[in-house]
Amino acid sequence: MKLLLYLIFLLIFIFVYKLIKTMNRSVVATCICTLLIIQIILTPKLCLDSAVIGVRLFVEKVFPSLFPFLVVSSIMMNYDGIEIYSKMLGKFLCKPIRLPIQCTFVIIVSILCGYPLGAKYACDIYEQGLIDLKTCQRLINIASNTSPLFAIGSVGTAMLGSSYIGYILLISNYLSCFIMGILLPGKSISEKEVHNIIKDNNKNIGNIVKHSVENSITTCLSIGGFVILFSVITNMIKSNILFDIAVRNINIITNINKELISGFLLGLIEMTNGCYILSIASIDMYIKVIAISFLLAFSGLSIISQVHSFTYKYNLSMKKYIFRKLIQGCIGSAISIVIYKFPLFNFSVQTFNSQHFNSLNIYIIFGLILLMMPYILNRFRRLFHAS
Repeated sequence: MKLLLYLIFLLIFIFVYKLIKTMNRSVVATCICTLLIIQIILTPKLCLDSAVIGVRLFVEKVFPSLFPFLVVSSIMMNYDGIEIYSKMLGKFLCKPIRLPIQCTFVIIVSILCGYPLGAKYACDIYEQGLIDLKTCQRLINIASNTSPLFAIGSVGTAMLGSSYIGYILLISNYLSCFIMGILLPGKSISEKEVHNIIKDNNKNIGNIVKHSVENSITTCLSIGGFVILFSVITNMIKSNILFDIAVRNINIITNINKELISGFLLGLIEMTNGCYILSIASIDMYIKVIAISFLLAFSGLSIISQVHSFTYKYNLSMKKYIFRKLIQGCIGSAISIVIYKFPLFNFSVQTFNSQHFNSLNIYIIFGLILLMMPYILNRFRRLFHAS
């Protein structure tokens, strides 16, 4: 009986896939939008409340943290910040993953602030002529990770009640990005191939600040629009009876926890909501770490849409980007399993608090990993290409 159900679901999936593939994109987009409009008409209160939640999230959380950083970063880029960072940290960060040293600033921004800023600044340096299109395609996948504040603060501490788990998720996310840098095809960058930055000594601070503020507001509003839109879409799907039926059928077929299925599927659409549902699910912490680690590395369709809003002008392949993000999600989950099960980190969940665990140990371990990373990545790269 189960085998028959599996075959039916497979045939339905193949049929829908073939139908979408053969249909005109305009027809598909129109059908989807029509369904969304019908849902909005049928459940106006739900959609209104969801939009308000998205607006509050943007106004209270996203905009205050994002806008000042964007302005300051833009001003710094106008005053040759890329060149300064490239000289200081370029060889350490970029050489092991075969990127030009001009990518240093993008990697640092991604490490500190997470997506979608890595993609934004990757496109910015491509537009300035500092890297070529193939390098930009690689860079948007390498400089594509969650922020420390979200992984440790929002997910680890607030949702899972453990900053230690947050550090595991963050480290596995960072390492998955570096491993993608090894695996993604690319040539070694020599000093002769690196583009020089054009210097302009006649810079007006007033104009620079003005343009930085304007560009930052535009970027923030664009991201805010995606936050609100996907807040509405996620809540519409979550409250839809068809989604509930689908989750129950998958649970019957696979015997997987319904909350795990629901959280994971919604997380593929919007990461934050999925992580929250998984955090309150009645499943083992080990499973939560694996699933959430995948979602943090994959990022979800909401973040992918934000990335596409920066990359669409430059003919970068989103199919490649999404496929590589799926691989990165699997790598992130595998790394989190190793770190979670490694004896050095083998503490019970009850001891993951400030009374029993000294967070300084995490900083020391993370620092040692970063110091050893260039050597480890170099060795892995040689083995990978030798094979």
